[in-house]
Amino acid sequence: MKIIRNIPGIVKAIKALRYLTEYRNNIHKGRETGDREFERENIRLATSIWGKKMLDMFGADLTVVGRENLPKEGPVVYVSNHQGYADIVVLCAALDTIQTGFVAKKELDKVPLYGPWIHEIRSVLIERDNPRESLKAISEGVKNIKMGYSMVIFPEGTRSQGPDMGEFKKGALKLATKPKAPIIPVSIDGSYRCFEKDGYIHGAPIKVMIHPAVPTADLTKEEEQHLSERIQRIVEDGLKELRA
Repeated sequence: MKIIRNIPGIVKAIKALRYLTEYRNNIHKGRETGDREFERENIRLATSIWGKKMLDMFGADLTVVGRENLPKEGPVVYVSNHQGYADIVVLCAALDTIQTGFVAKKELDKVPLYGPWIHEIRSVLIERDNPRESLKAISEGVKNIKMGYSMVIFPEGTRSQGPDMGEFKKGALKLATKPKAPIIPVSIDGSYRCFEKDGYIHGAPIKVMIHPAVPTADLTKEEEQHLSERIQRIVEDGLKELRA
């Protein structure tokens, strides 16, 4: 990491935190009173405004294709490829119609100032190298979905750090199939250019394609068995289309 070149980006990220904290009291109020709709709406406002402001502050140019496929209500499971650290910011900005939490790596819990927000927005932390803990995290995500909270998962399990996409892990889609929530595949291209390519934080052109929902409620056992390959193919085809 180029530490000195990253200082301006870190300062911007700290300044952007206020767009999240503005909604903290309402999120807590909704959670304490059991008003899930109120909580979800304030999570949506916090994350979508924060994501858009962050992209603006860094000069990132976001293009979203397929906005007509964004749901008007949840819960749904967004399934996306994972190119870089910027993906969470990008998806917060692009998926702005309903609340979204993330299935994210446990290390994000330790990020200064931002760590607590992983929990505030109903995200679930996962230990990638611990299968038992990973199953627990997926089960926690399923509980969230059953309570009406939508989730985002990156089935590759780690950042590709470039344009090429890794193989989806089959177990990841249990997050959707267990609660029988619709899957909305998402293709992201260009986010790795915001950090991974050069080693410091900066803006870049980023494209997102939101695909039509894939229902999981009536899948046969055979269809469920091949669901991971099906969703991966949709996301890969979206990447090709974005690049074309």
